[in-house]
Amino acid sequence: MQQEAHVQYGFMRTNVPVEPDTAGLRPLSARSVVLSLLLGVHPPELPVKDLVRLVEPFGVGGSTLRAALSRMVAAGDLRRTDAVYRLSDRLLARQRRQDDAVHPRTRAWDGDWEMVVITATGRGPAERADLRARLAGLRLAELREGVWLRPANLDRPLPAGLRRLALTSLARPDEPARELAARLWPPAGWAATARSLLAHAARADRPADRLTAYAAAVRHLLTDPVLPSGLLPSDWPGEALRTAYADYRSELAAALGAQDRRS
Repeated sequence: MQQEAHVQYGFMRTNVPVEPDTAGLRPLSARSVVLSLLLGVHPPELPVKDLVRLVEPFGVGGSTLRAALSRMVAAGDLRRTDAVYRLSDRLLARQRRQDDAVHPRTRAWDGDWEMVVITATGRGPAERADLRARLAGLRLAELREGVWLRPANLDRPLPAGLRRLALTSLARPDEPARELAARLWPPAGWAATARSLLAHAARADRPADRLTAYAAAVRHLLTDPVLPSGLLPSDWPGEALRTAYADYRSELAAALGAQDRRS
């Protein structure tokens, strides 16, 4: 059985991934091919006849696709109406996070940092792990146990529900901003991974290999801290990776449009 493509990341201080062996990216399963396609289209729904044609270049046959679709509906990944499959609410939230990773909303940075101090007690391991994942998803980094922060350059409010669990404020740490950012998000690891993924995508000549590379690329973008430019190295590859993925997503949309015209 094919395994879903994934990149195993190690972490320094749980904040920054180190470089994966992108040459060893595994082929996508039928489920991952379907999810990658639906996550990249708006609205995230496709008739089964379009899916059959779209997945063929990625090595997924019709019977394999239909079996995968049935399992995905049963697992709550997809909803089906007649012959149209669409993402479930849970995966719609994932698509929104992915869209934000490709086109992050930022604002001019005035030197302030967002700081979140966890005050809730009595939570079990699963609740603590969920909260840590939510904070990391907000692109905050853990300075020390229970204290999370980042430059206040993202144009988004912190979730209202977070205030039941933590104190939130703006702060200006004593440590120089560039040094603090480099300690929380050591840039070399993230940048090396991004460049490796860009090179792998550029070398890939089969549709399945390109999809595998770009699926890994968008997952990596979810971990981009999106720091102010003044805190990043001059050769930071974040924008190049976002542009490459956005261009690839446009290719998929154009292929879907071509199919519609032939139908």
